[in-house]
Amino acid sequence: MNSVAKSLLKSVRDGRAAWLRSSSVLSGKQRFRRLVLGIETSCDDTGAAVVDDAGSVLGEALHCQKEVHVQAGGIIPVVAQQLHRENIERVVTEALGVSGVSVPELAAIATTVKPGLALSLEVGLQYSLNLVNKYQKPFIPIHHMEAHALTVRLIHHVEFPFLVLLLSGGHCILAVAQGVSDFLLLGQSIDIAPGDMLDKVARRLSLRKHPECHGMAGGKAIEHLAQTGNQQQHKFRPPLQHYRNCDFSFAGLQSLVNKAIIQKEKEEGIQEGEILSCVKDIAAAVQHAVAVHIIQRTYRAMLFCIKNSILSSNNATLVVSGGVASNQYIRKGLQTLADTNDFAFLCPPPRLCTDNGVMIAWHWGQWK
Repeated sequence: MNSVAKSLLKSVRDGRAAWLRSSSVLSGKQRFRRLVLGIETSCDDTGAAVVDDAGSVLGEALHCQKEVHVQAGGIIPVVAQQLHRENIERVVTEALGVSGVSVPELAAIATTVKPGLALSLEVGLQYSLNLVNKYQKPFIPIHHMEAHALTVRLIHHVEFPFLVLLLSGGHCILAVAQGVSDFLLLGQSIDIAPGDMLDKVARRLSLRKHPECHGMAGGKAIEHLAQTGNQQQHKFRPPLQHYRNCDFSFAGLQSLVNKAIIQKEKEEGIQEGEILSCVKDIAAAVQHAVAVHIIQRTYRAMLFCIKNSILSSNNATLVVSGGVASNQYIRKGLQTLADTNDFAFLCPPPRLCTDNGVMIAWHWGQWK
């Protein structure tokens, strides 16, 4: 076991004990705010925020690496790691400065420890442990996807249990949130995530060369072009039609799309890397197929939860979060699904759907 891992384990044990002791001491006495610094470096966003246990965001800062990775055609882990290293000090300092809180005033430091890119996670973890050791603060390890799932409770009063759908570039998960760290997994992607698939299709279509998509990430470019495309011009059959579970699959759909692109390139007499005349129609059809697949699997999860009394039919709630939840076409489809089945539909605002330090700080703030 390396020194970082040993330090982490010790900080986790000491931090959890210290936090629980502080909660116990406050029981029955006048309660003061507990301030938590959250640090997020799981992928390509460097985020930090100070949040109190009532959910008030006192200060936050974020550095996005999107433009660098768009030019590279995808996220390169070593590049992401270096950019985290270059920016984490400034981002944390900015969040603390806006909040007016100093490190000694913090009750704990919460940091994403999984899942994510190992090289990116290492930067946030090492920086956090340095602060923990220097200021003798409790360290709180946070699961990235659990944080996404509970972000909505920062904005809305949502009682457990509720159905949560997490859509991102790295994950696609259906689960029932039964408590702050208590989740019943119903389904997940058996191959790649929807955000990853949309990014790969965008790269195959060379959308960064499209005049309307300059500086856009792949998924955002697909969504933009789809607005003026005709989805009826191409039909992509949603995956797993005959599988009676709640899992997802996007790799096969990507293969179908790639075959259609190759065929269209032959018909138009162009090479890979050139822009197809029907690119907007393909974008619309791809986005529609992804949305239909996600909606169909989510509908199965709804039926399962109601049939097995996991959720009450009187006050069932569907929460959707993660970066792909910012896609308005997919979001509207899920909204319609929820309305049709008498589920309340909740989704964090777009800025909290993507990776950020607020959700990391807030996750542990919900333990009261």
